[in-house]
Amino acid sequence: MPPRFVADCMVGRLAKWLRAFGFDVIYHPFAEDSQLLEWARQRGAILLTRDTRMPRPPGVKVMLIEQDRVEDQVRQVVLEAPIDLSKADPLSRCTVCNEPLVAVEKEAVRNRLPPHVCATQEVFARCPGCGRVYWQGTHAGRIRERLARLAESLPACRSSSRGPG
Repeated sequence: MPPRFVADCMVGRLAKWLRAFGFDVIYHPFAEDSQLLEWARQRGAILLTRDTRMPRPPGVKVMLIEQDRVEDQVRQVVLEAPIDLSKADPLSRCTVCNEPLVAVEKEAVRNRLPPHVCATQEVFARCPGCGRVYWQGTHAGRIRERLARLAESLPACRSSSRGPG
């Protein structure tokens, strides 16, 4: 099972990107440190933070994110967690609320789609948490390309990574 994460307010972009790659990341930007630590403890998750003063109680793994660029932050998490990128399931979670996406028929979401999307796309997913609708547009291709580039840049992942599915 891939690792789970809890992210503090200092690594919101990282949380979104990890979700886009398909990883389970709890992120509430206004949560107190004590709540973040409790969520990490309860879920057996790794707490991601840039806060050097974040407490490190026994039984909770805290990963201090050292890089500024989100690509470098993701690389750090992949190497230190560690994560096998060949098992990543990109675009399977809502990037807003972290819920696993559910496939839906076009007719079920037609009234929520821009006209161009309705005319050009056939595969859709919906978040059961927030109701957001997703489709495989150009953004999806860029996310998959970014994941593939990341996998290729990591020596530990080259042999096992077939790239995103």
